Amino acid sequence: MKIQSRKCPRGFTLMEMLLVLGIIALLVGMGTYLMVNVLGDAEEGKVKGDIQTLHATLIRYKTKGGLYPTTAQGLKSLVSRPVDGPQPRSYKSLIREQALMDPWGNQYQYRYPGKFNPDTYDIFSFGPDGKEGTEDDIGNW
Repeated sequence: MKIQSRKCPRGFTLMEMLLVLGIIALLVGMGTYLMVNVLGDAEEGKVKGDIQTLHATLIRYKTKGGLYPTTAQGLKSLVSRPVDGPQPRSYKSLIREQALMDPWGNQYQYRYPGKFNPDTYDIFSFGPDGKEGTEDDIGNW
């Protein structure tokens, strides 16, 4: 009678493990590289949404008060009653101060009358670089 020998299954070789780890590292690296653009797009989308919200809030301010805030009064007039310049006939705080900050930690800018919208106002963010007049500025124009 012949005895059959059973071979125990062998584990992975070092070369196979290194190959699998290399493929995983490559996939993680590519995913990270591609996610950088997604995060930038998300911040830009947030700014555009915030600008739309500020636009609607300024319309409410004008409807209640009869006028838009001046450039000097700025968007702070949506948070607290302006102390100088023309006063609205009726006032109510419309937003929280945190809503005046863009994703990069800078305040949204307001100009009335606007440079790009001379009949109304400009609302804009300086963008990631924090400097006015560069390509990355995002506004309601």
